Amino acid sequence: MAHDDIPSQSSQSEIEQRLAQRKRRRTVSLVIGAVAVVAIAAAIAVPLLLQTAAPAAEGEGDAELIELTIADTAQSDFQDAIVEVGRENGLDLTFVNFDDPYLPNTALVEGEVDGNSFQHVAWLSQFNKQNGTDITPVFSTVISAWGLFSATHASASDIPEGARIAVPDDPANFSRALFILQTAGLIEVDPEAGVFPVEEDIVANERSIELVRIAHESVQTAYSDPTIDAVVIATDDFDPALGITSDDAIQLEDASAPTSSPYVIVVATTSDRADDPAWELLEKTYRDDRVVAALEEEKRGEATIVELPVDDLRAALSELTAQ
Repeated sequence: MAHDDIPSQSSQSEIEQRLAQRKRRRTVSLVIGAVAVVAIAAAIAVPLLLQTAAPAAEGEGDAELIELTIADTAQSDFQDAIVEVGRENGLDLTFVNFDDPYLPNTALVEGEVDGNSFQHVAWLSQFNKQNGTDITPVFSTVISAWGLFSATHASASDIPEGARIAVPDDPANFSRALFILQTAGLIEVDPEAGVFPVEEDIVANERSIELVRIAHESVQTAYSDPTIDAVVIATDDFDPALGITSDDAIQLEDASAPTSSPYVIVVATTSDRADDPAWELLEKTYRDDRVVAALEEEKRGEATIVELPVDDLRAALSELTAQ
């Protein structure tokens, strides 16, 4: 099944320019013991310049830490919590945040960062497929709450004939939006279309709904547009000042449905770095109660922690990429 091409990425010079501007956080590190090498669950993350050093004796100073640089798409207090707890787990973490959602993967492939932590498996599968890359999950993090929202209509049954609904224009999230609209009873998608249905796979649209495709990061701005009847978006994409929660959704995504599993966010790296023991330390950091609390505060409870076996994540990635 054909899909829209992923837009071209920014040049390497832009990546290097952004990386040069990053600010490394310095926090007090704690002495750690030797780390057991264990297979890890999936996610978006970071290659590592693994430096082996014996723990410093008490009073002799800090132990050497494993340096990891992680690409993401927005500065956050959640990242600060990861950096702080990561120190305790033997990691010296730096986040590099890009405005362009394609750059975290480009930076990873070009060796500018060790890993990234921003994308779901469906997005990653499309990037790998379109670019011939080998990025792979190392552990899962969360799934965000997505839904259909409207500033003018109280229910899906109120959506009028010929309504205009804003949806993300990238292939993975466009398909996600189609499933949410189907759940809301506004359209029907061909069951043979697979995980990535396109507009041509809509087999019923009795109200002649017009899908207005917008860059993912801009969909939330269409919520207040009087020419738009509704939007399909992640709840935590809304400006917090608006006070919009999942309770305001006309239709929420069913996070337990098979069609939702490709949208679990992961930490990822290139396949040649996937078995490095540092990923176990990073996953331990993400699972720490303090990091989980920081995530819940930042996402306003609109994201659910998901722990899936890494083998399941990689199998799903392989299947999606083959479609």
